Amino acid sequence: DQIIQFSPAMVSVGSEKALKALKVDLKSKGFTGPHPKYFVGPSGLEEMARECPADVMVTGIVGCAGLLPTVAAIESGKDIALANKETLIAGGPVIAPPLKRHGVKLLPADSEHSALWQCMQGCPPGSIRSLIITASGGTFRDWTKEQMEKATVEDALKHPNWSMGAKITGDSATLMNKGLEVIEAHNLFGIPYDDIRAVIHPQSIVHSAVEMEDTSVIAQMGVPDMKLPILYTLAYPQRLHHDGSSLQRLSLKDLTGGLTFKEVDTDKYPCVELAYRAGRRGGTAPAILSAANEKAVELF
Repeated sequence: DQIIQFSPAMVSVGSEKALKALKVDLKSKGFTGPHPKYFVGPSGLEEMARECPADVMVTGIVGCAGLLPTVAAIESGKDIALANKETLIAGGPVIAPPLKRHGVKLLPADSEHSALWQCMQGCPPGSIRSLIITASGGTFRDWTKEQMEKATVEDALKHPNWSMGAKITGDSATLMNKGLEVIEAHNLFGIPYDDIRAVIHPQSIVHSAVEMEDTSVIAQMGVPDMKLPILYTLAYPQRLHHDGSSLQRLSLKDLTGGLTFKEVDTDKYPCVELAYRAGRRGGTAPAILSAANEKAVELF
């Protein structure tokens, strides 16, 4: 459907079998071409990342599979709009050298990290005391630990605030997503783990905040819609006008229930503490945590 609607110049598929099935599907829907250039197999994404003439590449591939295509894009001189946190968590030491060598930008497209990045604009070096990363609490925020032990896949995928893919929605239910975001924030901004904290914010209006050395706090707010951080990342350093037709404006007067925040219950959500421990240990620990989590979600 996306090929028919957007006529992309390049498309990558996982195997020759998948490519044949794709062409059959396109033909059945009346598509007569022109066909995009197809890349096939595990190396297909890397080849496409190198050959694509774009200035910025959005890396939105789920899991560690996004690492090598991201490196390929960096090595071909493209700025990276990072929507795949596992790339930085598992492969931070791998992508750091080519980033520096090729002088490309790493622009966070994830909601929380985009919010932190926006709050930091214009902050002089040494002025930041801590980072505050908000979490909706996920699907199970009102469940007991005992209820969570009996949860089904269908239960886990009913996120109360955000429309996201299955894997990240599952991670949000366990708050592993928030733990991984803490590691990503440390790698992106160089803030020590002791100065990064996650808090539950059920309304998902404050997307993250930065505490300054003078104790003032700068927060980024908006409706819970991924269009906003993606728009900011792709337009950076500009802020594009949006007429509100597909992106709802935030109305403070309509927030009748207020904005609430509370500490993460690490007994109910042990994944957050696991992520802190892996991040502090460093080395391959974050990569192992990320891979183990991917497999756990898949098995669930």
